[in-house]
Amino acid sequence: MASDVSIFVPGRRLDDNVQVLLRFEGGARGMLWASQVATGNENNLRLRVYGEKAGIEWGQENPNYLRFTPYGKPPVTIGRAGAGATASASHASRIPSGHPEGYLEAFAQLYADLAEQIAARSAGRPPMISSLLVPGIKEGVEGVQFIEGVLKSSKQNSAWVKLPSGE
Repeated sequence: MASDVSIFVPGRRLDDNVQVLLRFEGGARGMLWASQVATGNENNLRLRVYGEKAGIEWGQENPNYLRFTPYGKPPVTIGRAGAGATASASHASRIPSGHPEGYLEAFAQLYADLAEQIAARSAGRPPMISSLLVPGIKEGVEGVQFIEGVLKSSKQNSAWVKLPSGE
């Protein structure tokens, strides 16, 4: 990864803008941009993934929909908990489709899945498969390593740095 961490607001002690270029094993490339100074935007968390056969896009400000763009075909909008939703997607939906769901419900789902894992362990049974999507210690360590890599690269004038493999 190579990153640039910046403070644009005078007097601010914490960075307010970061840009990260990513290179993955296998040749894939990525870009991450996080900013608190993008004028005209509120939170506007968006995820976009593009491959050889299709792309997907999801936005936090319109969280009930995922846009799927297969190569050479018209885009398809997939609604939360609607037709075509997988069992995992249905498990993560707390209210019926057609009603807005988002930020608070996401935390409620994390807590419910974590509680299921704790209850299963206490009862000596395996947890429901759908509850295993909750991030654990390994993911927490990888998140800290990622942030450390971002800061290291930025301090080295955006030099490329290698992250631990995560295995």
